[in-house]
Amino acid sequence: MTILSIPAQLKVMIAGLFSLILTMGVARFSYTPLLPVMMDETFLTDATGGWLATINYMGYMSGALLAASISDLKLKDTLYRIGLLLSIVTTIGMAFAENYILWSIMRYFAGFGAAAGLLIGSGLILNWMLRHGYRAELGVHFAGAGLGIATSAAVAMLMVGKFDWVQQWQVFAVVGVFLAIPAWFWLPKPDVSQRTTSGKALQDSPPKRSWMWILYAAYFCAGVGYVVTATFLVTIVDTQESLQGYGSMVWLITGLAAAPACIIWDRIARKIGELQALFIAYGLNIIGVIIPAFDSSLAGIIFSGLLFGATFIGIVSLMLTMVGKFFPTKPAKPMGKLTLSYGTAQIIAPALSGSLAEASGNYNTPLMMAAIMMAIGMGLIALLYSLQQK
Repeated sequence: MTILSIPAQLKVMIAGLFSLILTMGVARFSYTPLLPVMMDETFLTDATGGWLATINYMGYMSGALLAASISDLKLKDTLYRIGLLLSIVTTIGMAFAENYILWSIMRYFAGFGAAAGLLIGSGLILNWMLRHGYRAELGVHFAGAGLGIATSAAVAMLMVGKFDWVQQWQVFAVVGVFLAIPAWFWLPKPDVSQRTTSGKALQDSPPKRSWMWILYAAYFCAGVGYVVTATFLVTIVDTQESLQGYGSMVWLITGLAAAPACIIWDRIARKIGELQALFIAYGLNIIGVIIPAFDSSLAGIIFSGLLFGATFIGIVSLMLTMVGKFFPTKPAKPMGKLTLSYGTAQIIAPALSGSLAEASGNYNTPLMMAAIMMAIGMGLIALLYSLQQK
């Protein structure tokens, strides 16, 4: 199969896949394996590193706000492409100087780029699929987030002992340039008509407002459960004397578990329904999040990474796809609104977790907090299901 003969659907899915590897994996998730390196070689601490993660999520939330406020598909396409460029610029920008203000600015706009890839890109792809008569599933697209984690971990592992923190950010920027090429050129300009290619009209079917508010609350809980582990997993591993040097490997395993997870969760949701699949995903995620607080062995940490990777991105994929299907004419807008709740958690939790870890000397308290929030979210998912049956 030549490049010219690749089917349009496959090109679109590959564009989305590579956009997430860039905007999530390189621009956003590379911070996780590089945080221990920066803490060793610069003035960063648990608390200041946590605040940089919080600033990153503030940028992500700003992008979610923008996605939630606009309906124009052409404007969203422009913002998607700006997000690709921002992801490259902010990655190389981290290497410019050992300066906290500079890093804060770079992490903020890296978060904005991540929102463009995850929310606006997902909305554009879902809109394209619905218009062209394909099944409204984004598992292949969201696999890019898992592959992004795996890519960031693999690149970080290859650089261990060879480059300093500045050079490592520079290498990630070069990787980002290559990822941007298919992400840019293989996503078509959006069709702004209100009909599919077969002539069928696209119609929104929103659920009750009260139902949506419960969904927002459940996704907020998932945001807390996600962000504590996603930000500090490598640091949790590398700060334990018996596990030093294994952090990037555990992060790689997490990404490899996440890569096929969305496709698998799509299949599960197709058989039992999205809310039932979410309930199971929340339950498994709790186990993955809490394991490091009770088991510091390498086997326990690896199992934690596997469970966490296999569930957190599945929760994101199921949530965003479900809400996007309610609004096929403008899926990125409700996706953005839903993500505001997730983003709020991502602003609050990293700084709080970093401060708690610094005060206690370990990450057990933040992990317990994350698990409790996920349990609350699990209860809210059960409530949504019961309301849906009435």
